[in-house]
Amino acid sequence: MARASSVKCVPKRRQRPPEGAETVNVSAPQPRYRQLAQTLIAEIQAGKFPLGSLLPTENELCEQFGASRFTVREAVRQLVQMGMVSRRAGIGSRVEAQASAPGYRQVMSKFGDLHQYTEDTTLVIGHMATVEPPAAIAQSIRATAGQTWLFLSGLRHAGGGTPICVTHIYIHPTFRSLSVQPRQNVPIYTLIESQFGERVTHVQQDISAAPLDAANARLLEAKAGTPALHIVRRYRNSRDQTIEIALNLHPAGRFTYSEDFVHDWIAK
Repeated sequence: MARASSVKCVPKRRQRPPEGAETVNVSAPQPRYRQLAQTLIAEIQAGKFPLGSLLPTENELCEQFGASRFTVREAVRQLVQMGMVSRRAGIGSRVEAQASAPGYRQVMSKFGDLHQYTEDTTLVIGHMATVEPPAAIAQSIRATAGQTWLFLSGLRHAGGGTPICVTHIYIHPTFRSLSVQPRQNVPIYTLIESQFGERVTHVQQDISAAPLDAANARLLEAKAGTPALHIVRRYRNSRDQTIEIALNLHPAGRFTYSEDFVHDWIAK
């Protein structure tokens, strides 16, 4: 049975960009690659790189900006996530749109991309309590009878407007005094690490298809029965204990999951 928690969200004022502004949603100061991304966005919108054209090569951008290969690669990746640019091996980076596409595109190639996702979006927490996890969840996280986990529920936004997903998070009882802001741009697992000295060593992610039920459809301003992506992430420590499980439900058209695969002989 759920019990009211004494843990409270602490209000925090945040400056939001103007409606429709094409900016990368981060807190100042911005890293160099995000500044480069802003410049490329402005140049695409000004017509310097028309729709269907290719951006300069990575080496050319490095030379033009006086930047490292990593900085340039991350800047272009920002545009890919926004749906403004597509990348194809052997072809290059093609301009696909002059404005950010609706929804959010998550490009995965390393652990840090999970952190990037939470920086580019905002989780607005609407409910917080200590609960005994439902049976199906309890089994997957090895929760024993009587354990009360910290439960967070909210909507995630990418640049404001219509939410891109409903998120439910269960946090191990050891960390149920976690201090959380009502608007989060920081991964919950990093809050656990910083406040309790814990360390997440691996994340298991499962992706499946599921229709939206009536309750979640109302929250997401979508039609009940709409196809959706159900993404479950289990965050584990070095002792293989689940310290957090996050369940995310994305309606069709609001989230794209993209992953780059490198052939073994190239990686070596």
